[in-house]
Amino acid sequence: MNKLIAQGAEAKIFLNENIVSKQRIEKSYRHPALDNQIRRQRTKREARILTKALALKANVPKVLNTNKKGESSDKFNLEIEFIDGEKLAEFLNDYPEGKQKEVMKKLGEETATLHENNIIHGDLTTSNTILRNSKVYIIDFGLGFISAKIEDKAVDLHLIKQALEAKHWKNWEDLFKEFLEGYKHKEAKEIIERLKVVEKRGRYKH
Repeated sequence: MNKLIAQGAEAKIFLNENIVSKQRIEKSYRHPALDNQIRRQRTKREARILTKALALKANVPKVLNTNKKGESSDKFNLEIEFIDGEKLAEFLNDYPEGKQKEVMKKLGEETATLHENNIIHGDLTTSNTILRNSKVYIIDFGLGFISAKIEDKAVDLHLIKQALEAKHWKNWEDLFKEFLEGYKHKEAKEIIERLKVVEKRGRYKH
């Protein structure tokens, strides 16, 4: 039996045993044909991103209803593996300091794998990261896309930094430092430098 476990602006999330079903919501303010096209494209894109990440051995949920092209076999519904673990937004603050740092370094490593292969998450926060069996999983690629732009990768870093500062404020600077320790790849230095520009631009908007 499907159980509604979350609902956002774009989709309803159902859980049936170990399968998560992500059903994109119809938008009545859009023309039906356009709405169908947008929902179909977003479902296809998310399935492709997860399939690509899995091929890289990144810790992300498996897609369960894909065709040979790595696309969802259902136009508007994505079925993915349920990652049964501890969501970092809820549990990170309760971990001992050493475990907190270890987890954040692993998240940096996972993010580096994605960015090195031009996968942008688009909503990289502790709400979208789960610890299971000592592995850090990144979930919910609904806002994800493929991009080689340094700017897009820097924005992902900006999002996780903001999440740490907001929800894990007691030692967020140490935690972000550990994230960067794990975030090692050929473009890392350039992306971290661009992060400073992104942050400065954000400050001047307010």
